Amino acid sequence: MSWLWAIIVGLVLGLIAKAILPGKQQIPLWLTTIFGIIGSIIGNAVATWIGVNETRGIDWTRHLLQLIGAVVIVGVGDMLWTSMRGTRKQKA
Repeated sequence: MSWLWAIIVGLVLGLIAKAILPGKQQIPLWLTTIFGIIGSIIGNAVATWIGVNETRGIDWTRHLLQLIGAVVIVGVGDMLWTSMRGTRKQKA
């Protein structure tokens, strides 16, 4: 069941990250989900490192760190994806 939650959270975080980033991202939905999962893992690691991964109530700080991680990973991943695929349109 934890894999299902990881996929759902990764999809949601990846889509939110794509909505936050300016412009249109060229990465497909499956890659958005993977990048969201990776961002979530990085956010959890940072939350553990600074000591806010286990709090009473809703872990807003941990969720914010997960979202920040997803935004960074989706942004970097989109740049790598477009440079590998050559799909970025040139500005005149």
